[in-house]
Amino acid sequence: MKTTKIFNYTLALLLLGSASSCDLTEVPVDTATNEAVFGSEGGLDLYANSFYDLLPNTDVGVFQDDDISDLVARNGVDNYLAPNALSPITSSGWDLNAWIPLRNINYFLENAEKSEVPTKTHYMGVARFFRALFYFDKVKRFGDVPWIDKTIDVNDQAALYGPRTDRFEVMDNVLADLNYAIENITLTSDPSVTRITKNVARAYKTRICLFEASFRKYHTEYNKQSTANTWYEEVVKESNNIKGFTLHEGVSPDRAYRELFIAKAAFTDETILSVALSASLQVFSSANRRFISPTYGNRPSLTRRFVNTYLNLDGTPFTSKAGYLTTPFVEEVKNRDLRLKQTIRVGDYKRTENGIPVVAPPNFSQTYTGYQPIKWSYDERFPYDDESRNDNAHIIMRWGEVLLNKAEALAELDKMTAADWTATIGALRKRAGITGVTLTTVPTVADPYMVSFFANKFTSPVLLEVLRDRGTELIFEGLRPDDLRRWKLGELFQTAPMNGMYVPALGEYDLNGDGTKDVYFYQGTKPASTTPGIAFVDVSPSTAVGRLQLSKGTSGEVIWNPGAREWADKKYLYPIPEADRTRNPALGQNPGW
Repeated sequence: MKTTKIFNYTLALLLLGSASSCDLTEVPVDTATNEAVFGSEGGLDLYANSFYDLLPNTDVGVFQDDDISDLVARNGVDNYLAPNALSPITSSGWDLNAWIPLRNINYFLENAEKSEVPTKTHYMGVARFFRALFYFDKVKRFGDVPWIDKTIDVNDQAALYGPRTDRFEVMDNVLADLNYAIENITLTSDPSVTRITKNVARAYKTRICLFEASFRKYHTEYNKQSTANTWYEEVVKESNNIKGFTLHEGVSPDRAYRELFIAKAAFTDETILSVALSASLQVFSSANRRFISPTYGNRPSLTRRFVNTYLNLDGTPFTSKAGYLTTPFVEEVKNRDLRLKQTIRVGDYKRTENGIPVVAPPNFSQTYTGYQPIKWSYDERFPYDDESRNDNAHIIMRWGEVLLNKAEALAELDKMTAADWTATIGALRKRAGITGVTLTTVPTVADPYMVSFFANKFTSPVLLEVLRDRGTELIFEGLRPDDLRRWKLGELFQTAPMNGMYVPALGEYDLNGDGTKDVYFYQGTKPASTTPGIAFVDVSPSTAVGRLQLSKGTSGEVIWNPGAREWADKKYLYPIPEADRTRNPALGQNPGW
C-alpha cells in the first residue's frame, strides 16, 4: 500500500537533491541519478510519491481543524481569534520552507516533460494535482500570491523579487491544473483509496470550485459576483463525472456513519481518499488524545446551538417542538438524526477498558458542554486516550462530501430538482435513519431557526437545508472554518455562543437514562454525594476565563468561557509575514494589516 505516511521518501529527495536546501533558487544539475529517475516509470513514481506530504498531517488530522469554528467549544482560544495575537510579526506560511513543495513539483514537471517514458503524462497529472492543492491553500491563506510554474533560477530577479499575482488569476490556473490532472491521470480507482486517482482529482475539484464560487459570490468587495455561477456549474459537472462510490450503509443505520471514522482500513464504498495508518509501522494519529484527554487536547465539544440543527427522525426540525429550549439532555437526544448518536455520547453508549465494557455518559472532566464527541475516537481507553496510538484510517475525501458540494451548488444555481434532492440530501438523511417527505421533497419554507443560525445571510429554504446537513454530516472533518470564510460569515467565529446542555436547576442529573446520577451542578461549597464516580461541576457566578456558568444563574444552558474571541474582516486573509516583506517589499500587505 502506497501512502506518504508509510513510504519513506527521503531516499528520493536525497537522490534528486531537490529539497534538501531552503534556497528555492538552487537548481539540481543533470546527473546520472537524475537521468535514471526521469528515465524510468519507477523513478517518476518514486518522485511523485514525495508530493503526498502535502496531504493533511495525520497526527493532528483534519479532525482538529473545526475546533476554532462556530460549532465547537474548546479549551482556550486559537491565535487566529485571540485579540492581538495574529499580526505580520506572528503570521506564518510564507517562508522559504513553505515554498519548497512547489519548487519540487515544478522541477519534476520540467524534467518529466523531457522524459521519454510513455506514461509520463500520468505522473505529470499527479504533479499538477498537487500544485493545485498547494496554490489553493496559499490563496485561501494569503489571497494574492506569486504564480510560479517553473524552477526559479538564481538570476531570475523578476520571479525572486516580483509582486504577487492576482488571486483570481491564480485560481484560474488552479482550475487548469485540476482539469489537466483529470484528463491525464490514468488511475481511475485504487483498492487502498490512498493514491491520487482521476476520481480523487474530480472530488477535490468539487471542493475547490465550491469554495471559489462562494468566495466570488459573497465577497462582493472584489466585484466578481458575475463569475460565481461558472464555478458552481463546474462543481455540478464534476460531481456527475465521479463514478463507483456510494454512501456506506454498514450493518445498521445506528452504526454505518461512525464506522467510517473508526475503521482501520477505510471503507472503499464511500472513501475516495485516505491516509492509511499502521501500528506495525508506527504511523499513528492522536485522535483519542485530542478529543478526550483533559490535558493533551482541546477537549472539543459540540455547542447546543449546533446540536439543535439535527432533525428529528421523522424529518421535522427539533426546534419546531414546543419547549425545545428547556429540554434536558437525556430527552433532547432521543429520536434524533442518527448521526447525532454516532457523533457524541448519548443514551447507552459504552466504552471499554482493557476490553471490558464501561457505561460512558458525557464526562464533564473532559467536555465543556456535555455534547462529547465520539467521531474519530476508538471506544477502548487503553492506550489510545493516553498515547497517540490511533491507527484508524485518516479520511480526507469521501462521497458524502461530494454529494453536499453538488447539492450546495445546485441550490445556489436554483436548479435543484426532486431527483437531485433525493440523490443528495435525501440519500444522506436516509442513511441517518430519517424518514418522511424530507427524503424526496424539495423544501419550500425556510426554517426560522436556520435563518437565524446563519445570521440572516441565507433565506433560500433549499440552501438552508443543504447547509443544515453540511454541518451534521461533515462536523470534525476540517471544512467548517473555510466554509465560514467563503460564505463571508467570519463574525460567527466570535459571536457563536459556547453553550451546552440545559440544566433545570442545581443538583444531580442522570445524563444517559440508566438510573445512575452522572453529574452534580453546584455553586459555592462542593456538596457531598453518595454516587460513586459522579462529576462535580462548579457553576458559581464568575467572569473568569475557563469557567462554566448557567445562563440564568442557577438554571439554564451551560455556558463555557474559553476567553475573549475577536473577529475583524481583515482576518479573511492572513497578513504577509513581516520578515518576508522585508526580503521582498514588492509583496505589499493584505488589507487592514
